Parts: sequence; C-alpha cells; structure tokens
Amino acid sequence: MLGGHCFVSFMASMEQNVVTLGAGLLDRAAECRADLATPRGSLEAKWIAIWSGQVPVRTDGTLLMEPGADVVAPEEASVVFVGRLDDGAPILAYDVSARPEVEETMAASAPWAAEPTVCEGLPEHAFYDLRAIMTRLSPLEAEIAATARALFDWHRSHHYCAKCGQPSQMAEAGWRRDCPSCQAAHFPRTDPVVIMLVTHGNDVLMGRNVEWPPGFYSILAGFVEPGEPIEAAVRREVFEEAGVRIGDVDYVASQPWPFPTSLMFGCRATALSREITIDPKEIEDARWVSREDMMRVFAGQHPEIGAPRKGAIAHFLLRKWLEDRFV
Repeated sequence: MLGGHCFVSFMASMEQNVVTLGAGLLDRAAECRADLATPRGSLEAKWIAIWSGQVPVRTDGTLLMEPGADVVAPEEASVVFVGRLDDGAPILAYDVSARPEVEETMAASAPWAAEPTVCEGLPEHAFYDLRAIMTRLSPLEAEIAATARALFDWHRSHHYCAKCGQPSQMAEAGWRRDCPSCQAAHFPRTDPVVIMLVTHGNDVLMGRNVEWPPGFYSILAGFVEPGEPIEAAVRREVFEEAGVRIGDVDYVASQPWPFPTSLMFGCRATALSREITIDPKEIEDARWVSREDMMRVFAGQHPEIGAPRKGAIAHFLLRKWLEDRFV
C-alpha cells in the first residue's frame, strides 16, 4: 500500500502523464443500464443538470452533483445513467435545455469561455463550457461531465431512426435508442480522430485553421476514414494538409473529446521531408517551429504563436516533447 507522501507523488505523476478527460476512472456500471426507473427514484443518486452541453460547477470549482433527495427532475426531462460512484451511488444526468424558464434567460456562451452562465430559473447553478473548466475538475469529475455531455449531444442529433426514418426512443438508460417501427437499435456514436506531433530533427510541425483566432497554432489533426488504420490516417492527413511525407508513427495517448463526438488518438510521427505545401482548403498556414521557439510559445513570449490551450491533447503532446518525456 502506498504511504501518504508516496500516494501524493503518485497522483501528481499520474496527472502529468494522463491526458485531461482520459483517466478512465468512471465506473460505467453497464449492468445497471437496463432499467432507469429504479435509479431515477433513488434517494442515493447524485444528479447533474446539463444545459446545452454546459456543466454546473460549484463556487469551490467542483462539479455540482446534487443528492437525489434534493432533485425533482421533470418527467419530460431526458435522464441518462452516467455511472456509479465508489460508494455505489448512481450518477444521473438530466437535460434542462428545454425548460422554458431556462431558454428565456440563458444564451450559449462561446467555446472556452471562462465566465459561467447563470439562469434565473436555476439560480443555484453556474453553467460552464466544459473546455474552460475541465482542468479545474478532478479527473473523475471531468470524465463524468464529459460522458453526460456526450450522451445528450448524441440524443439531440439522433431523434430519428437511421434505418427507416421514424422517431426513435431512448433505451438502456440513455445508452441506446430503439426504433419502434423497424426494431433497429442505435448506439452512441464516437468519431475517431488522429492528432499528431510531427517532428524533424529539433523542429515540430504546426498549423492553423483559417477559422481560428489570430496567433493560434496547433499540431495537425484529422478524421480517420472507414477501413483506415491509425498509422495510415496520420500519414494521409499530414500529406494532405501540409505536403509532408511521414515515416515512423507511434501511438502515445487518447483523449475523449465530446465536442461533440470525437475520440482523439494522440500520435508522434517522424517526418521524411521538410518542404511544406499546404492545401488551402484544409489549413491556412503550416510551419516548422524549433524546440527553443516552442519553449518561448509555452512561456507566452513568442511574437506570432500562442500556446495550445491547457487540457487539449495538443498541449499534452507538445509538453511531453519539450520535456523529452517520450519513452
């Protein structure tokens, strides 16, 4: 058993080496999904209100999970079973987006917005964009919030059966939708995305999308196509976007990215060429950045490039490269 000091050191080391949202600590308790009726009425349950993908946070920076005795979720509200806490208490999330008093008093904040949105209809709740507060939450809280957000996003965009077009119904406590018309079953969607730290000698390849804020650069990324291995997707995406040929590809870490439905596969790759030929339909610019310049970027001292946002897997991969912590 780890002693107190060793446990603290272990947790600090884990936080440095685990991607935000990627700790995998949530007990998803799939065996409890068959019947939502019982946990919905459970006084032991912990409830999370979700509004338009935003999550509620207390003033002390922790995720607001309310005791079941204090929550009366409207019957018309969508409720999903997120998982189970260590003490066995079920975690339930309910969507308040459709409540009239909420719609009238709340407006969606921009992604990464640091300020909360407060509603007159729910005065005790301060809702944040998860991207803005995910590094402030504990690894377990962040995973709970990400899971609830992802499930509700999927339900909002999958009201109809993809097979016959008829309305479908929520089943398995929010982890499936069933079609009463053709009996098809539909499950939550996750889109695989590769994001790659491409290096050549002492330099790393950075690019920017035309829609990004001025000065914002990141490592390249793209969706995995049907029937395509991760390594092939890395090589294809880098060549399509920047015209750079790739040799070795190694997997590093993954990050669920529920904005709305991605799973990021973080990789490191070695470039075989340095000449850049961008596809203007894909990206606006790409450039090689030296390790020394990237240190200036992370220190906020580079005149043209800003550091990737904390919590994003791009920040995680670049930091590992700068600290020479790849093994």
